[in-house]
Amino acid sequence: MKWSVKIGKFVGIDVYMHLTFLLLIGWVAMVHWQRGQSLGAALVGVLFILTIFLFVVLHEFGHALMARHYGIATRDIILLPIGGVARLEKIPSQPMQEFWVALAGPAVNVVIAAALFVWLQATASWEPLQRLTVTTGPLLERLMAVNLFMIVFNMIPAFPLDGGRVLRAALATRLNYNRATQIAASIGRAIAVLFGLMGLFYNPFLFFIAVFVWLGATQESALTRMKAAVGGIPVHQVMVSEFKSLAADDSLQRAADLTLTGTQKDFPVVSDGILEGVLRQTDLAEALSKMDAREAVASIIRKHTVSVESTEMMDTVVAKLNECRCDLLPVTREGKLVGVVTIDNLGALVRLREAAAN
Repeated sequence: MKWSVKIGKFVGIDVYMHLTFLLLIGWVAMVHWQRGQSLGAALVGVLFILTIFLFVVLHEFGHALMARHYGIATRDIILLPIGGVARLEKIPSQPMQEFWVALAGPAVNVVIAAALFVWLQATASWEPLQRLTVTTGPLLERLMAVNLFMIVFNMIPAFPLDGGRVLRAALATRLNYNRATQIAASIGRAIAVLFGLMGLFYNPFLFFIAVFVWLGATQESALTRMKAAVGGIPVHQVMVSEFKSLAADDSLQRAADLTLTGTQKDFPVVSDGILEGVLRQTDLAEALSKMDAREAVASIIRKHTVSVESTEMMDTVVAKLNECRCDLLPVTREGKLVGVVTIDNLGALVRLREAAAN
């Protein structure tokens, strides 16, 4: 993800922090400074927020390690100001697998909250909950309250929150996966609208959560619809076989000319029929603003690009396009480039298949 920096690697999984996270740390430090009028108070605030996000990381590792138990790898974990995201290589194929993967995150917070509860009981360190605020009250009790909040919040049945995934998994035991996803996504969007209205009148932070839930539910709904519509179709039946390609020594100007004279945005770059990489339109535009147009495209192509074999199924294509966030996916056969699949022709296929089914 752009604007993210790697902060470590644990049990084989990279952990990244989005740079906007620094804004949250700065805001918390400022609030505690205003409250305590001292550097010590600001440092306590930063410690508090970092501990919370340690819990967030542990929550995401709960998902990741449970997914690993089912043979599903995790690409990475990203920390955002509104929480964390464990990016799994794929969604568990069995409803009960998704059920347990979704529950594993909140289960980590249950364990942490229980441990803090036992400690507070043993040390008689309780303060009435109504006295707790973001900046005041015993630190451990505030951290326990945060974990309880994380459990309740994540179990809201608003897709793509954990509760929404649990709901989808439960529905998928009785309905087909696509129908279960559409129902869970619709409930998620309805709850997002409610959060948005509450955010406008009460707490602006809820508005950002509403946007996150709405976009997440919409994206998951569209992805599942696509997979359902094209499932069982081999790539070679629907790939675009008439397309433009570039050689590694072609100039940036040549690439720009091809872009202007057609509708193709990205171009596979080949050498003797072998795929060398892909030139994306965004990379071309950036290069033209900084480099001589006579420079070869070889210097800016993405060499480690995602591709698909012509014998694979189209639902694999959908997953790979979603993973790489690209508009074009090269299709190869025995190492040779034989076609491409684009977002546009994939969308056309989905619309035709859905129309034929109605």
